[in-house]
Amino acid sequence: MAADRDTPQFGWNLDASYARLPAALFEPAAFAEFPEPRLVAWNEALAAELGLDPRACDAALFAEQLAGRSPIAGAVPIAQAYAGHQYGHFTMLGDGRAILIGEQIAPDGTRRDLHAKGSGETPFSRRGDGRAALGPMLREHIVGEALHGLGIPTTRALAVLTTGERVMRDGAKRGAVLVRVAASHIRVGTFQYAAATGDLGALRALADHAIARHDPDLADRPDRYARFLERVIARQAELIALWQSVGFVHGVMNTDNMAVSGETIDLGPCAFLDAYDPDAVFSSIDRHGRYRSGQQPAVAQWNLARFAEALVPILAEDEAVAVALANEALAGFAPAYRAAWLARMRAKIGLAAEHEGDDRLVHDLLDAMHGARADFTIAFRALSESDAPDAPPFDGEAGRAWITRWRARLEAEGRGLADARAAMRAVNPAVIARNHRVEEALAAAEEHDDLRPTQELVAALSRPFDPPARLAHLREPPPAEWCGYRTFCGT
Repeated sequence: MAADRDTPQFGWNLDASYARLPAALFEPAAFAEFPEPRLVAWNEALAAELGLDPRACDAALFAEQLAGRSPIAGAVPIAQAYAGHQYGHFTMLGDGRAILIGEQIAPDGTRRDLHAKGSGETPFSRRGDGRAALGPMLREHIVGEALHGLGIPTTRALAVLTTGERVMRDGAKRGAVLVRVAASHIRVGTFQYAAATGDLGALRALADHAIARHDPDLADRPDRYARFLERVIARQAELIALWQSVGFVHGVMNTDNMAVSGETIDLGPCAFLDAYDPDAVFSSIDRHGRYRSGQQPAVAQWNLARFAEALVPILAEDEAVAVALANEALAGFAPAYRAAWLARMRAKIGLAAEHEGDDRLVHDLLDAMHGARADFTIAFRALSESDAPDAPPFDGEAGRAWITRWRARLEAEGRGLADARAAMRAVNPAVIARNHRVEEALAAAEEHDDLRPTQELVAALSRPFDPPARLAHLREPPPAEWCGYRTFCGT
């Protein structure tokens, strides 16, 4: 039964704790007046986690609420302020086309931000129109579900709406709003903004708020800011290791696109590797390859150094002590990343124990894949699925030589080939968000109002290790003409 239009419930349980922080950290914001918001994608599984009841949903009214035309009790719409090193250059920024609606408190007490992207102009729009087009918003929905299916922390789309407007993006495109959910939208750049204002009260309030959200066990510790820095570094080390293990390339790792929660955020010009190449660049605006695939760990460490710099004023009263604490924490990133990455890669090749030389074994496999231009996902899945003991995962002498070493390494830890391959199939996906499949889905939605390819792709990505047989075609690599594929951020 649909909820009463005057007193809609749907299970909303909103708070607005971020809006109680110092006013320097945000600006009040209001949605644009969209003529005809319509729900085109709706994440029922995520809604249920949040305590929202899809069965009670009047889709038209729900779309009006998410597009700002009908109020949600407890919502306090704001645009968050943040700064960012964008391609290495520092800029004071803020949500120029997004509104933080509030924080939904789920039945288990978990607090999640509700954030509308493409919602119209804000005080931070910087001469932009604040709108978004349907294609980039659906891309974020698809890729978010792909990462979630792979077990990688990420923001996720609750819904995608069309607005009834046209926006000018290389021609007139259908306007859209993405309503995404995150542990929080607090970024490295949020702390950079607070530090740049020189308002230490606001910086401390932001840090205490972030700790309460993400590391509440630290809240009463006198050294909580230093320990928080360590936690953020550890989360990012794990996150980047997960990205690298599945060939995910974020594409725009500016400091305003790094969340202190350890979630993947701002899925704009992102892509998954087809042929393995550590120098792969997909983003059309990354002309110098700053954010290329193999550079992502180093960029993460650089971004975290900027985070540490922002925290220095509150790490200790003595600046020299604060800098020493920051450097000590930053020194932990590289070993944490290497350990997380190697653990993930061991699992991908079926190794259950740590042996000296495993790092070399993995790197030699990747080098051989690079030389053969082997498809990253298909090669690892082939290694997991083959019935032949000595079948290489890709053509070439280097692949055959590596298989011999790999078999000897398995025997050294006493693990049977069948057991190893069964374990490998649980970590090596059969289906990823292939770039050509994503583009096909977006074109169908944008040009023909056909959401079926998007729905089919999301269904497969929700089961990446064991996709339904009817969706087996989504495993296939792209046609040759997709070599050199480029993505666009959609702003």
